[in-house]
Amino acid sequence: MKDSAGEKKFLPPLSEHWLHNKQVWSSAEAHHKEQETLYPWRNKGTGMFRVKRDWIIPPIRVLENSKQVPEDLVQIKSDKIFTGEVIYKLEGAGVDQDPKNLFEIDDITGVIRSKRPLDRETYNSFTLKAFALSPSGERLENPSTIEIVVLDQNDNRPAFTQKEFSGTVPEFSVPGTLVMSVTATDKDDPMTENAYLSYSIIGQESFPANDLDKTMFGINNETGAIYTRDVGLDLELVKSFRLKLQVADMGGMGLTNESVAIIHVTDINNHAPQFSPATYSMLAVENRKDNEIGRVNVTDRDDRGTANWEAKYFISNDPEGNFAITTDPATNEGVLTVVKPLDYEAQHEHVLLLKVENVNPLSIKAPSVPVSGASVFVTVVNENEAPRFREDPIQLVVPESVVPGTLLTSHIASDPDNSDLRYEISRDPEKWLDIDRDTGEIYAKRTFNMRSPNVKNNIYNVIVKVTDAGGVSTTATVAIILKETNDFPPQLFPLSGSVCRDTGRGSSGLVVTAVDEDFPPQAAPFSFEMPDDDLSINWTVVQVNDTHAVLQPLVDLEAGEYVVTVFVSDSGSPVLSAYSQVNVTVCRCDSFGDCKSEAGAFVGSSVGINFIALIIIMASIALLLLLLLLTVAVTSCGRRHHIKKGTGLLVGESEDDIRDNVFNYDEQGGGEEDENAFSIDMLWNPLEAPSTPGSYYPGSAVPRGKQPLRKDAPHNLPSPIYPRRPPADPTDIEDYINDGLEAADNDPNVPPYDTALIYDYEGEGSLTGSLSSIASGSSDGDQDYDYLNDWGPRFKKLANMYDPR
Repeated sequence: MKDSAGEKKFLPPLSEHWLHNKQVWSSAEAHHKEQETLYPWRNKGTGMFRVKRDWIIPPIRVLENSKQVPEDLVQIKSDKIFTGEVIYKLEGAGVDQDPKNLFEIDDITGVIRSKRPLDRETYNSFTLKAFALSPSGERLENPSTIEIVVLDQNDNRPAFTQKEFSGTVPEFSVPGTLVMSVTATDKDDPMTENAYLSYSIIGQESFPANDLDKTMFGINNETGAIYTRDVGLDLELVKSFRLKLQVADMGGMGLTNESVAIIHVTDINNHAPQFSPATYSMLAVENRKDNEIGRVNVTDRDDRGTANWEAKYFISNDPEGNFAITTDPATNEGVLTVVKPLDYEAQHEHVLLLKVENVNPLSIKAPSVPVSGASVFVTVVNENEAPRFREDPIQLVVPESVVPGTLLTSHIASDPDNSDLRYEISRDPEKWLDIDRDTGEIYAKRTFNMRSPNVKNNIYNVIVKVTDAGGVSTTATVAIILKETNDFPPQLFPLSGSVCRDTGRGSSGLVVTAVDEDFPPQAAPFSFEMPDDDLSINWTVVQVNDTHAVLQPLVDLEAGEYVVTVFVSDSGSPVLSAYSQVNVTVCRCDSFGDCKSEAGAFVGSSVGINFIALIIIMASIALLLLLLLLTVAVTSCGRRHHIKKGTGLLVGESEDDIRDNVFNYDEQGGGEEDENAFSIDMLWNPLEAPSTPGSYYPGSAVPRGKQPLRKDAPHNLPSPIYPRRPPADPTDIEDYINDGLEAADNDPNVPPYDTALIYDYEGEGSLTGSLSSIASGSSDGDQDYDYLNDWGPRFKKLANMYDPR
C-alpha cells in the first residue's frame, strides 16, 4: 500500500481480533519484515483511529529478552518533510528518564530503535513523546504519544511460598477431609499461560516407615488444597507423613519447582483410661490433714501428654469430705490425700470407691466400654492425741463482787484416749482464780476488781493448761466477762457554794451533781432528795437531769452561812444512797452573779459598777490628787522663801529653773470625766493674772453672762460664795482648791462640763499687780534672762522682751 507521496506504508490491523490477540513475533520474523512507517501528525489515515478530536496510535509490541539489538521498532514521519527539513526527537522513560538508554530515534529518518534487551518483569510498558522540529529548533507539530508494550516470555519458574509446609490431620479421618493448602507464585504475566500454575503430589513417605502402600493424600491441581484420599490413618501405626509437592506453569507443561509438606496425625480420644490395678490399701494417721496417703494408677493408649490422655479422678462415697484426689500431670497418677483429720476412736477404716475419665470427652469413634473403677481401703492409725477443751476461749460471765470460793465452771476439757488429765493455771496476773488439778473445776479465789489494768473492755483473760497421762498437753483461754455490781454509793459534789439572795434575779441556787466509782448501769441516773430535818426545812432540791440538780432556798434567807443535808441515790441493783452536808453561803451578788461584801453591795447598789473596779478608780483619783497637792505645795513653798520683798516675782535668790513653777493649761473642756481638768483650771497663775480687778482670765471663751447654762440644776438660784483669799501658806492650797471645787460643782450658773471652761473671777484688790511690775526692783543688768530661751516656744516672746541686745 502506498500513500499520496508514493511511499510504501505498513499499518497494523485495527480489528478487534488484533487488539486482543496475544501476538508474539520472534526476532527472526521481525527482522525479515519491512519497516513499518507511521504518520502520527497526519489527520487522516487507515493506521490510526480517532477518539474524540485526538488520533490514537496503537501500541507498539516488543518481545522481551530479544537478542537482536539494536532493533528497529517503528518509523515516524511528519508531513512537513515536503516543505523543508524535519528533525525528530524522542523523550520519556527509557530515553532520557530512568531507565535511560533503552530506546533512541534517528533524527533524520525518524526510526525508533531498542538499544538493549527488555525485561517485562521489570518494565512492562513505556510511554514516549515524539517531536517534529525545524533545524532551528522550532516545533513543527504537537508532540505525539507513542506506547511501547513489552511482550512476556516464559522466563520465570514458579516458586512455592514456603520451603516446607506443615499441617495436621486427626486419626481415622474420612476421605475428603481437608488437611491444609499450599501456594506458589510466578513472576511472568498472570494473563498468559506463562503464569498458569498446576499443583501435584509426586511422592509420599510415612513415619515410622511401614508397609502402608496406599496413597493417603491428594491435592487440587488448581488451588493447592491437600485432602485425605483413603481410610486407615491410625496414630498407633503412623505418626506423620512427608509429601513431595510439585508446581508447574503453562498448565503443568512448562517450568516446574518442588517443595515438601509434613502432615502430622493427631490423636483423638478413642481410648478410655483403665485402673491398673483395681484395688489399693493405704494407711492414714489420725488427726493429720493435707498429707498424701497413696497413689492409684491408670493406663491410656491415647497420645501421652494430651488432654485425651490426662485423667480425672472422682471419689464416689465420701460424704464427710475427709479425702481428696488429684492428678499428677507428669505421671497421670491419682494422688489421694486426707483433707479433714481422721479420728481412730470414731472409725478405724474407710473404704473409698474411685472412678476415672479423661479431660476431653471420649470420641464417638471409641469402642463402648464401662467407666473404670477402683477400691481403696484406708486404715486409720491411732496416736496419742492431745486433750481437747470444750471451747476455746472458755467464756464465763462473773459479777465482780463474787464471793471467794464460788465455783465458776467445770468439765472444761476431755481426752480422746480417755486418759487421766492434770489441770493447772499457767497465767493469772491478778491471782483471782483457783483450779482443781484433777477435775479442772475453776473457783473464785478472791473478789474481782474491774478497775484492774489487766481488765480490758470488762474482760479478764486467764490461760489454763491440761496434760494427759502421756505428757501431751494443750492450753486454752478462759475469758471472764466481769459484770458490774453496785459496790459504791454516790457522793455529792460540790460540798460548798454560794446562792444569791437577790429576789429580783429569779430562782437562784447551787448546782450539784454526784460522783460514783461504779460503772454503768450501777451509777447514773442519780436521784436527789431533801431529808426531813431542821437543817433543810427552808431548802429544796430540783432535779435537772440524770446527773445534776439545783439546791434552792424556799424562802428569802438572810445573808450568811447555812448547812444543808442532801440525800442522793444511784440506779444500781441494789440501790445505794448517801447523806451529804453542803455548806451554802447566802449573799448579795453583783452583776456577774458573784458574792460581794456589805460595803461593796452598798456602793454597787447606787452606782452599779463592780466593787473592786470602784476601789481601783477611787485609789487612782486619790493618788492623782496627792501628786497634784505635792506639786502645788512645793512650788508655793519655793516661791514664798525665795522672792524678796519689794522685788518682782521672777527675781529670786534661787538659781533653780523657774519652769518648775509654771503650769500649762492645755486640757480645757471635755465630757463628764473632765472634772480633774476643771479643778486644775481654777489654779491661780501669776503669769496669766489680769491686772484689772474684776476681769476674767485670757483663757475665757465667752463672757460669763453669755455662756451656756447647766440643765441639771435651776439656773435662777444664786451662785455660792467662792473663796476670795489667796493662800497665805503653801499648806493651805489644798483647802483653797477643795473649797473652790465644791463651790463650782454646786454653782447652777456655771457652764456644763462639756463646754469650754472659763477662769473664775479674781475678786477685787489683787496683791500681785500687773506683769509690768515684775522685777521692777532690779535693773536688767542684774538679771540674766537667757534661760527663757530654753523654756520652749511659749516663752519665746517673753525671752525677746528681756533680750539685752
